[in-house]
Amino acid sequence: MLNAMLQKNDRQAKWLIGVVSFVVFAAVVLLSQVQVNVDLGFDVHLFARINAVINSVVAVLLLAGLVAVKKGNFQVHKKIMLTAMVLSALFLVSYICHHLFAGDTKFQGTGLIRPVYFFILATHIFLAAIILPFILYTAYRALIAEWPQHRKLARITWPIWFYVAVTGVVVYLMISPYYSAG
Repeated sequence: MLNAMLQKNDRQAKWLIGVVSFVVFAAVVLLSQVQVNVDLGFDVHLFARINAVINSVVAVLLLAGLVAVKKGNFQVHKKIMLTAMVLSALFLVSYICHHLFAGDTKFQGTGLIRPVYFFILATHIFLAAIILPFILYTAYRALIAEWPQHRKLARITWPIWFYVAVTGVVVYLMISPYYSAG
């Protein structure tokens, strides 16, 4: 096992994780209600493509992180998971940019694909909205080397984070045909 990188301070960690999670959630909710009509000189749906690529990479990293930890390669696992967290933060910036500059796109599919799309979208949105504090708290437990607590949380966090990453790509693939160029 690895040594602690942070000194344990649960009270401060809970407060900081709560504040960061609230601010991110509030920013996403509030900024999704705003659209900035500015010509950026490129198709603003590029942000959505970037999001899909980032989500794809995060999903692969999550699988690689799982394999690394199962093999007992904790240093590699740590690097992979921290990279996944950094990419998820970059995803958030790109996600906000996409919604600020592109606004919402309406899904126009019909038939059976319509309820399938909305089910995937609804579960993706709900789980994406709640996963951040789990990710941060799971990482905190690892950074203070509380391995039993980290493993217990990771068993909940990992599959939700993985589902959110994969369904983010699926939602993109299903909605992107309805993006208008511009």
